[in-house]
Amino acid sequence: YMFVKLILLTLLETVVTCDGFVQRLSCDTGVISVQSATCGRTSSQICSVGRPPSETSNTQCSIDVPAVFKRCNGLRECELNTQGLAPKDPCFGTYKYYTTNYICIPAETSVTCHGGYSYLKCENGKIQINTANYGRTDKTTCSEGRPSEQLQNTNCYSPNALAPVSKSCNGLKSCEVFATHTVFTDPCFGIYKYLAISYYCLPPGVREYLFYDGTVIRIHSANYGRTDSSTCSTGRPASQLAKTDCYALNSQTVVTSGSVYVQIFTCNSVFALQKKQQHKPDRTS
Repeated sequence: YMFVKLILLTLLETVVTCDGFVQRLSCDTGVISVQSATCGRTSSQICSVGRPPSETSNTQCSIDVPAVFKRCNGLRECELNTQGLAPKDPCFGTYKYYTTNYICIPAETSVTCHGGYSYLKCENGKIQINTANYGRTDKTTCSEGRPSEQLQNTNCYSPNALAPVSKSCNGLKSCEVFATHTVFTDPCFGIYKYLAISYYCLPPGVREYLFYDGTVIRIHSANYGRTDSSTCSTGRPASQLAKTDCYALNSQTVVTSGSVYVQIFTCNSVFALQKKQQHKPDRTS
């Protein structure tokens, strides 16, 4: 059985940034969890100074911006150059702006420069990994003594960082992870990288976290697969339980809905299967 802890969150931050300027998100405590991010125009007044009416009259223009989720979730601070950030232009000829809604969730963070070890520890409870990235998202972290050309790419994300960190740490009171491209895929050759991790310390008896803001359940991480040999193991042969580093890359996309309620079907047809004939527990957090 999965025990779920719900935490009431009431403070939703909203940041509006005119196109071409830098958007800044930050949390005094905890880490960023983006709830929505759009580019377009829904008001003729916002970001209208010095603009002709022809560039502000279309207020039926909006497109989601997945890059904000990818670049900011799990960080304490995040800066984004909005120039070209949207996946496409939703309304040519209209001057647009970016609107991001986010909350600050109670998580611990760890940043380790390339070649070092990340040491994660929970004084009480056990570790649950929230986000992990091996790469570079700013020019200042792990920059001392490094030439500028090794710091330029701030859009550097390892595609597989979450899996090895979760495998090494989830369910433990402490763990260590080696920050190197021998563990993680090298996402940007020639750039000096670092390992950034955010995680929760789950209290005794709590298996997973779900965050509730009073209207909808916010899914912050999910995996369809298998990360241990005991969960959902009753009556299953050992051959179906042996692989414990099984992660479906589209789990969170499938589970996240933003609806008033969420109904989840743990069917093989819904998720991208990683290994046939493997019995997989569904975990949402």
